[in-house]
Amino acid sequence: MVQERDETWTDWRATKASDLLVVALLSCTGYDVVDILNKQREQLTGLTITADAKQAPEPPWEFTEIHMHYVVCGVDLDPNKVERAIKLSEEKYCSVAATIRGVTKLTYSFELRPAV
Repeated sequence: MVQERDETWTDWRATKASDLLVVALLSCTGYDVVDILNKQREQLTGLTITADAKQAPEPPWEFTEIHMHYVVCGVDLDPNKVERAIKLSEEKYCSVAATIRGVTKLTYSFELRPAV
């Protein structure tokens, strides 16, 4: 079923193109974090990243803030290594973060959970 668009229709019914930038950021940092932790021989069993992204109220609706929350699962994970992996990704390796860093405030938090 396709919804017909009328003059009052303003609500998005699917992912907006700009949302894909946030998805790309999460994918980029996620890949880096997994790679770095594996190289550090951490026993990672799962990683979930969520984002809270805020956009400017006026066109072009640029992202002003993106907060990423990492849920890192594994066996006896070292919190210092996890935080270092996240920082390295966001500050050095992730090309998406490097691209938007000048316009968007990037922050993160993380939590460790037992192996799944």
